[in-house]
Amino acid sequence: MAEHLHRAHCVVLPSYREGTPKTLPDAAACDKPLVNNDVPGCRETVQYGHNGYLCQIRSADDLAAKPLQVAQLPPAGLAVMGEVSRQLATEKFDKNLVLREYLSTVAVAGTQ
Repeated sequence: MAEHLHRAHCVVLPSYREGTPKTLPDAAACDKPLVNNDVPGCRETVQYGHNGYLCQIRSADDLAAKPLQVAQLPPAGLAVMGEVSRQLATEKFDKNLVLREYLSTVAVAGTQ
């Protein structure tokens, strides 16, 4: 998967609802700007304008416009967005962090 992500300029995932899809943190970890719908789970992967853009749900015009915004970035701007994505992936979606949070939640739930 990483091989394909590294060839992309950005990753677009217009999901309507599914939690946080693994595709978005994976793409962020590969230094890619993200474009996805402004829905729970997906919106947590984007710092709007810093590492990507959120689209209005069910708006084909907005979905078409946001990747064009990314495409119009100069190479340095694209690189900065990718770096911010990578930082977000490291700080928020690293598998060890997610696993620790999960185990902590399960442990607390088990004591109730």
